[in-house]
Amino acid sequence: MSRATILAVDDDPQVSRAIARDLRARYGSTYRVVRATSGEEALGIVAELALRAQQIALLVSDQRMPGMTGIELMSRVRETSPETRLLLLTAYADTDVAIRAINDIGLDYYMFKPWEPPENTLYPVVDDLLEAWRRANPDDDGTVRVIGHLWSDRSYDVKMFLARNHIPYRWLDLERDDEAQRLVSLAGHDEPADLPLVLLPDAEPLCNPSSVELAEALGLRTRAQQPLYDLCIVGGGPAGLAAAVYGASEGLRTVIVERDAPGGQAGQSAAIENYLGFPKGVSGADLTHRAVAQAARFGAETVLAREVEGLEQRGPVHAVRLADGGEVESRAVLIATGVAYRRLNADGVDRLGSRGVYYGASASEAAQTVDQVVHVVGAANSAGQAVLNFARVARKVVMLVRGSGLAASMSEYLIDRISASENVEVRFQTEVVAAHGDGHLESVTLVDRATGTEYDEDTNWLFVFIGALPRTDWLGDDVVRDAKGFLVTGPDLLRAEYPQRWPLTRPPFALETSVPGVFAAGDVRLDSMKRVASAVGEGAMSVYLVHRYLTTV
Repeated sequence: MSRATILAVDDDPQVSRAIARDLRARYGSTYRVVRATSGEEALGIVAELALRAQQIALLVSDQRMPGMTGIELMSRVRETSPETRLLLLTAYADTDVAIRAINDIGLDYYMFKPWEPPENTLYPVVDDLLEAWRRANPDDDGTVRVIGHLWSDRSYDVKMFLARNHIPYRWLDLERDDEAQRLVSLAGHDEPADLPLVLLPDAEPLCNPSSVELAEALGLRTRAQQPLYDLCIVGGGPAGLAAAVYGASEGLRTVIVERDAPGGQAGQSAAIENYLGFPKGVSGADLTHRAVAQAARFGAETVLAREVEGLEQRGPVHAVRLADGGEVESRAVLIATGVAYRRLNADGVDRLGSRGVYYGASASEAAQTVDQVVHVVGAANSAGQAVLNFARVARKVVMLVRGSGLAASMSEYLIDRISASENVEVRFQTEVVAAHGDGHLESVTLVDRATGTEYDEDTNWLFVFIGALPRTDWLGDDVVRDAKGFLVTGPDLLRAEYPQRWPLTRPPFALETSVPGVFAAGDVRLDSMKRVASAVGEGAMSVYLVHRYLTTV
């Protein structure tokens, strides 16, 4: 494939040459660096590249240019090349204009001139922007291909595993794509039990692979590498990833065991807009990708696609037992398994499985709902973010809310955006009481709780975000939980309802469970805040407490 282009624009020829020089020095071997000295000249280059089917990865532009400002240029480029990353070079006086451009045109980043030295100011920003562009525009030559039926539980599971582990893939629907039928025939696997068929570069085809088989074929680590760790983290959501970063960076031998993929529920979010340090917001996938890379850089291991089924104490060592018979031994354990959305209690839902009824939603799923009607059940931030993501492409999004309002459960910025979306309809005091379909979801029965009136609506897409419960039964009776399964930690263990459950004379550390050396952080913990930032904070705090614990044993 031809190299993608970085386009640098500045009306001062000397500055234009300087920015192009610095960009070529760092990126010239991978990208084609082109410069222009006006907005009009830049638009001509953009048109020429479009006719040649050549991609523009990054546009770097000065703001103050005669005839056409940098923001005006970027707005025009957005129309013809929506995936291009935008970096604005500006003066301090133009800060307000740049911030408005984040919302108005999707400006990715702005920075002040001059950018010297580029190693400290320019290159770190450009590195991040190009990495984001590469993830959104993978080279098809090495892309995984998944062939199956749209309304298939296993096809859905495989696509979700790939998406959540940041593995680019190409979906081929056997009922719609001639190429899919040809490939299945060539592979000799045209029986329903063989699907989905996963084709990887330089590897044998995988027929209906399990998550472990798929992970191993992709080269992902599925087994622990060391006989004993200082810290084993069960769960790779924000809390677990934060603990991995801080634990490994402080010298603890650290491993994460994750059943599905890093990121947890937050990793599926299309946009987290109130997380500190990201004025434009950040997708859950992007935040997860950065955190995983950061943890790996410090030496933390990640074991994927492994189900944890038990916890056993062996003197000063804790053994985390895996469903396949393996185990991970560690001096301390952090439970950061988060929560799972509650199942929808409606007739026909369980029968349909993942054939139109889904719990949570990854950002990539919106592409399947183009020009269709989507129903979303829930009233918390996760539901609001999903509604806005689907509203970008769906013909209509119907938000079903059991209560009489959103203010008690959703952030105000999300409420405002939902209210301003013309293709979003919010129905209060409304519940799903039944789901219907032959092979996949075709309609739902809704009830107006105020009047008791039931009515049917056609839809192929129902996404559920109702409440959340932890999955903690595997911990056994030694670890104290409340009636819903949330883990009791710290001073709460000393309350009257948990008599004699804390075994030591010292008081429990703040995030410590009833088993000394076993800690809990994030949504799985009783009375946690259920926010990404607080989960990250608890994950970081847990490492400090693990250090204190390890000095006592």
